[in-house]
Amino acid sequence: GLREDLGIHHIVVNDWDRGVDADQNVVLISVPSVLSPDLAPPGKHVLHAYTPGTEPFELWKGLDPRSAEYKKLKAERSEVIWRAVERALGPGFSRDKCDVKLVGTPLTHQRFLRRNRGTYGPAIQAGKETFPGHSTPIPQLYCCGDSTFPGIGVPAVAASGAIVANSLVSVSQHSELLDAIGI
Repeated sequence: GLREDLGIHHIVVNDWDRGVDADQNVVLISVPSVLSPDLAPPGKHVLHAYTPGTEPFELWKGLDPRSAEYKKLKAERSEVIWRAVERALGPGFSRDKCDVKLVGTPLTHQRFLRRNRGTYGPAIQAGKETFPGHSTPIPQLYCCGDSTFPGIGVPAVAASGAIVANSLVSVSQHSELLDAIGI
């Protein structure tokens, strides 16, 4: 199995000289069951790994998700993620032991998440614009998720929810509410 001291978040950069926005160069990995073992069956973990929106849509454009060509490309392009997970999690991890494998592509995001060209986050230019805040023109309506500050990825999305929650009630009030419902 996985080592006992496994951290929840990992980042693998294959080549620092290529930059973090290079195609297939950066993989982000989250293992939330490290902190909440009840998210997975006993002896198992939940793993989420992804590239940060650097997958070229042009490779996928026009492909039929049911075609052999799509399935072959999906297997080839996901290999960088599997190698990064193996590198980050160590010899105790084996993809063959994964009970459920859900591999998404830009076409998956475009279809199921309604994302333009299958990307993540808002339509902003990295380094030139900032993520939108959480408030809206509608009273008592707030936004959180990968299209608001602090941005894309599991940790950032969770933080955006916490930011909104903390703007509505204090941390001590959160604790009282969680205690009241037994969490």
